[in-house]
Amino acid sequence: MATEDTTVASAKKLPWFPIRGEIGIVTSVLLGLSCIALVFGLWWFVTLGESSEDRIVSALALPSPSETFSTFEQLWNDRELVSNTLTTLYRVAAGFSLATVIGVPLGVLAGCFPPAKAFLMPLILFGRNIPIAALVPLSFFFFGIGDSQKIVFIFMATVAFVIADTATSIINVGQQYLDTAYTVGANRWQTIIKVMVPLAMPSVLDSLRLLFGLAFGYIMLAETIKLGTESGGLGHLISMSQRRGPRAHIYLIILIIPVVAFLIDRVLFAIQKGLFPHKYGGNGWLLGIFRTVAGAWGDVKSKMFQPVPPFDQLTLATTSDYEAKPVPEKTPTFRKRRGDDNAEWRP
Repeated sequence: MATEDTTVASAKKLPWFPIRGEIGIVTSVLLGLSCIALVFGLWWFVTLGESSEDRIVSALALPSPSETFSTFEQLWNDRELVSNTLTTLYRVAAGFSLATVIGVPLGVLAGCFPPAKAFLMPLILFGRNIPIAALVPLSFFFFGIGDSQKIVFIFMATVAFVIADTATSIINVGQQYLDTAYTVGANRWQTIIKVMVPLAMPSVLDSLRLLFGLAFGYIMLAETIKLGTESGGLGHLISMSQRRGPRAHIYLIILIIPVVAFLIDRVLFAIQKGLFPHKYGGNGWLLGIFRTVAGAWGDVKSKMFQPVPPFDQLTLATTSDYEAKPVPEKTPTFRKRRGDDNAEWRP
């Protein structure tokens, strides 16, 4: 009791810094904007001055905020910012989708079956601990230049993390859910598909959101290394701005990348809310669509795949069969209680 009173008293003394306390959304937004204002204020301060000699940091290394944003029109028009951004997004999405399609099923197997986990563990450890920069020349050796090399690089850089995180999410499903599934008669694969995977999917999608942000950063490394005549992508723009200028474009792209990644993250989070309203809130609109499609597919499947002999021969007879062939009444049998010779016969 004394400990609770001490905690309450400490919270009253420090209302802005409670341990695991909650703050309102307005306060949260204001604090975030304050951080951004502080960073831009520091940027303005170290680049204050008309010439490079008057500044703390020279204009060649770091242009001022006004000098940086004044080149945005050139970056948008002359260097096709939108087209290069879409190119980068395509490479990241394709490579990460490939890693998800392969990594999630392998992670489910590793999380459900210890032999599968032991078999995949060397690949997981190798993929998670190899330096990302070492994968760039390997992808060039085997897949040349162009989009295919970038896509494979993203796949190689993320698939081990997808497998490991998916397996961890499956392992963290409580044993009580498995026991309940077995109690109601579910077999092994029904338990995996209908119990373990749905319960683990919110955690799996959380991991995929985080890994997609990392993949968006990895693609910059692959795109800044240029071989031959390949081009396109935000990393290519950074490399070109470093060689030809203006340097301000590098900082603009560095500012654009987090904005694009944040917008993608919000879209993925909206999908999560649509699929799992019980965990993230929302109206579950995507879950409703999924259930409608699944129900429609069940109806179509029941009509398309009708049972055929010999299954029909094992089913119960129809009502007409019973009417055509009435079941004869069984002749009652009687038994006599042992040790009672004078007792009457009873059925």
